[in-house]
Amino acid sequence: MSSSRTSFDPQRALLMAREALSIEARALSELGPRLDQHFANAVAAVLHCTGRVVVMGMGKSGHVGRKIAATLASTGTPAMFVHPAEASHGDLGMVTTKDVVLALSNSGESDELNAILPVLKRLGVCIVAMTGKADSSLAQHANHVLDSRVAQEACPLNLAPTASTTAQMALGDALAVALLDARGFKPEDFARSHPGGSLGRKLLTHVRDLMRSGEALPCVSADCSFTDMMRAMSAKGMGLAIVVDAQQQVLGVFTDGDLRRLIERGQDLRQLCAGDVMSSQPKRVRPDALAVDAADLMEDARITVVLVCEDDGTLLGAIHINDLMAAKVI
Repeated sequence: MSSSRTSFDPQRALLMAREALSIEARALSELGPRLDQHFANAVAAVLHCTGRVVVMGMGKSGHVGRKIAATLASTGTPAMFVHPAEASHGDLGMVTTKDVVLALSNSGESDELNAILPVLKRLGVCIVAMTGKADSSLAQHANHVLDSRVAQEACPLNLAPTASTTAQMALGDALAVALLDARGFKPEDFARSHPGGSLGRKLLTHVRDLMRSGEALPCVSADCSFTDMMRAMSAKGMGLAIVVDAQQQVLGVFTDGDLRRLIERGQDLRQLCAGDVMSSQPKRVRPDALAVDAADLMEDARITVVLVCEDDGTLLGAIHINDLMAAKVI
């Protein structure tokens, strides 16, 4: 590769970069006002589709198409990407009459894409075109046309797909957002398709999934001696003892903080029992509460453990802040 420029000019690099961003920003600002009933019709077509959105595109449009398919799928619209060249050699069998094909081509004259458009039309598949040429072959085959034209590319040669692919990406996002809203898509729905992400963990992890129960709990009776209560606290490593009756009803808790306050008062601890020193109104959550709600309760009350109880006060377990951290809820 030859070049007439032999030295790097940092100021020119900054100038070119800013100009590219300016061109792409202008392309996006011009895109919004052009949205009209054609866009609304495309949204309706996808919304009423009983199959999937099959996204197709060649070259850079194909890369954008893969991203659009992923965005649609993660926001409640089943979608997948099919490469047009592969479609001509068997992959067209993935497309059914229930599907909507979203075809991307800035010129609207991609040979590989145009080769399969007549077949899709014969199958009765709804075609939504995203193109910069309203009179192109792609637009003429389409049921609905999304106008993605740009005045110029950010490339100084006006050749490399830059502003045009930015416009395609943004228009794909606009389509996904409009569909998301029309479907009444909620954060919980988003979390279900992102179970490995932080939002998924926050909205899908319940207290019952993380709580400690049974022998892991430092439970004592109200008449337990102070010494035995301290042994139970040390053995379970939760920083507290849970005082319960014979029916596992919670009577109170005794925490490390309570111990420090007793020592500061100089009280004779040997003569005390659990019932004498417990706090009678410990913080509680239900097992079906979200783990993130337990985290919020801990933060508000400045504590590190919350009891998990039935509505009648029966102890089911306890959740420690370390459990939330280990599960990456916080």
